[in-house]
Amino acid sequence: MSSLLISPEEVLKERIKELSCLYDVSSVIVQHADSMEVTLNNICTVLKRAWRFSDDASVELKLDGFYIVTNPIPEKSIFQKSDIQVFNKAFGFIKVHYPTIKFTDKHFLDDEEKLLKKVCSDVGFLYEKELNIVKEEQLKRSAERVDRLSILGEITAGIAHELNTPLGNILGFAEFIHDRTEEKQSKQDSSKIIKAAIYSREVVKKLMFFSCEMPQNMRFVKIKPIVVEALTLLRPNFKKAEVSYKLNFNNAFLEAQLDTIQFTQILFNILINSIYVSPKLSMIEVSVYNDETNFFIEISDEGPGINEEYKNKIFEPFFTTKPIGEGSGLGLSVVHGIVKSHKGDIVSFDNKPKGTVFQIRLPLMMK
Repeated sequence: MSSLLISPEEVLKERIKELSCLYDVSSVIVQHADSMEVTLNNICTVLKRAWRFSDDASVELKLDGFYIVTNPIPEKSIFQKSDIQVFNKAFGFIKVHYPTIKFTDKHFLDDEEKLLKKVCSDVGFLYEKELNIVKEEQLKRSAERVDRLSILGEITAGIAHELNTPLGNILGFAEFIHDRTEEKQSKQDSSKIIKAAIYSREVVKKLMFFSCEMPQNMRFVKIKPIVVEALTLLRPNFKKAEVSYKLNFNNAFLEAQLDTIQFTQILFNILINSIYVSPKLSMIEVSVYNDETNFFIEISDEGPGINEEYKNKIFEPFFTTKPIGEGSGLGLSVVHGIVKSHKGDIVSFDNKPKGTVFQIRLPLMMK
């Protein structure tokens, strides 16, 4: 880029400004702590001072979700620009503007362009480090959660096995008393014991689902009929809650190897939760799609979403945000256990503009 002739003294002065800018930008990056926005603001302020006509310069920075300007950009401007590369992809840019009413391209210096490229390179490197730290933290939390759930699974399996035998005895003797006695009070009392024992046995069954201790009947089945049947069976629940649903299938003939009963349990548990949190007249969207080796189910609601503090706990057994008596806290832990036993995974994330999306990945074929 050609520039207007300047004296050797001015060239030296500009060179000193550029070197000072590099030093100051490095200092800002070294001092970077928590706020990326503050750091980027400081870099832009330093950069503005390095330009030849700094009083008239406006620095504009865009990086991912960040947008910063040092001062209003002129309606008509000329500018120098350099892209910010993060992981070898353009994530944003920095522009230095002059108003066209006073300046032309020739007022920019070649060394200023080199300086801009160097600063953009430093900013890109800083942001790469920031993203890596976030990614490492997420991986660490994910590993901790897997370990915690694995330990809970082992404990839960032991509890379930220990409870199965005495529950069977309680149910058997209660039924025996109920069938043999003629006394009205004894019949009523034994009926209550039978109901309580059956309920407890269902809880144990859910615990065994969570710990992957339930036997499976794995076979190749068409996915769409199972999903349609689950939605049809839950139609009264949708109607009562005044919530509608939409089903999206990118492959109506999709087949996968799985346990039909357990797969239906996954759908029921998540859909019932979604209906529970959905406001009236909202919609729950069920989307099914696949790649070469897996298929995915996404169930999206328009409810209040999951609080950040609860996101790492929702798959743990007995954790529930529902009022006492409205939930056992086993629904999503059962789903987690079934998905795990099918060699898949389940994640939740925020729906836009509000609500929650549960995404389940299951292999098309078990290995």
